[in-house]
Amino acid sequence: MHELPTERLVLRGWRASDLDPWAAMNADPEVRQYFPDVLTRQQSEASVARFQADLDRRGWGWWAVEVRATGEFVGFAGLDPVEEGMPFTGVEVGWRLARPAWGHGYATEAARAALAFGFERLRLTEILAVTTATNLRSRAVMHRLGMTRDPADDFDDPGVPAGPLRRSVLYRLRAAGQRTRPAAGDSASGR
Repeated sequence: MHELPTERLVLRGWRASDLDPWAAMNADPEVRQYFPDVLTRQQSEASVARFQADLDRRGWGWWAVEVRATGEFVGFAGLDPVEEGMPFTGVEVGWRLARPAWGHGYATEAARAALAFGFERLRLTEILAVTTATNLRSRAVMHRLGMTRDPADDFDDPGVPAGPLRRSVLYRLRAAGQRTRPAAGDSASGR
C-alpha cells in the first residue's frame, strides 16, 4: 500500500484509532449534509474494513488523512473506481473531512496528492469527481483542482432516492497533454 505525504498531511492506511473519529464524522448531520443519511457506527466500521481491504489489495483507494504536525485523523481522501450502475465509468477522486478540518485547504491538498498518484503512478488519462449539484463547497474544490464540468454530463444518481440530493454533477480532469473540454460558462478558473 502506498502512503502519500503532502506538505501538511499524510494519506495513509486506516488504524484502529481512526474508527471513533470516523464514526463521529459520519454521524454528524452537517458532514453528511449532501448524503441521504448519517451512518451508524456499524456502517462506519464496515466502510473502514472495505477501504483498508482495497488499499491492501490494489495499493490505492480511500486513504485515511491525518495532519502531519499533530498526527490527528481528519477524514479521508483518495481514488476509487466509479460504482456500478452509474451512467459513466472511470476512477473518481473524493474526500470527506471532519468539520474542524474545514476551511484549511486540506481537501484540495489531499485531492491533489491523490490526483498526482492517479496520473503518475496509475497512468490514468482522466480522473472524475462527482457531487450533488447543491454541494458548492466540494464543487469549489473541484474548480481549484482544475477540473471542468460539462452540464450535459449532469445526471440523477441512481443510488440516491428522489429528492434534492439526487441531481449530481460530474467533473473531469485529464492528464497533462490530454485535451479537456470545458463547457461555456463553466471554466475551471474558480480561484
